[in-house]
Amino acid sequence: MPDRPPAGTHLLAPAQVAELLSITVDEVVALVHEGRLRGMRVGSPARWRVEEDSVEAYLEDQAEEARRIALWRQSNAASFPELWGRGGASARD
Repeated sequence: MPDRPPAGTHLLAPAQVAELLSITVDEVVALVHEGRLRGMRVGSPARWRVEEDSVEAYLEDQAEEARRIALWRQSNAASFPELWGRGGASARD
């Protein structure tokens, strides 16, 4: 976690991020510690701030993960005839 944000970086308070993501402030801080959100402690006394761009990237990652899970579930629900055609399996020795 950098000590100083890059120039032009917009920082959000954890409460703002929590509201955007519909999670608790503690969960926001945990996401920062896990490296899933970019954040830092700034000011005196030090307070957490989260880079707005990292929130957008996190949301994109979550949407992609949900899309992949949906595709996986859809593929698991497909029957073998749908996947391999209607003919029976033939043994070729």
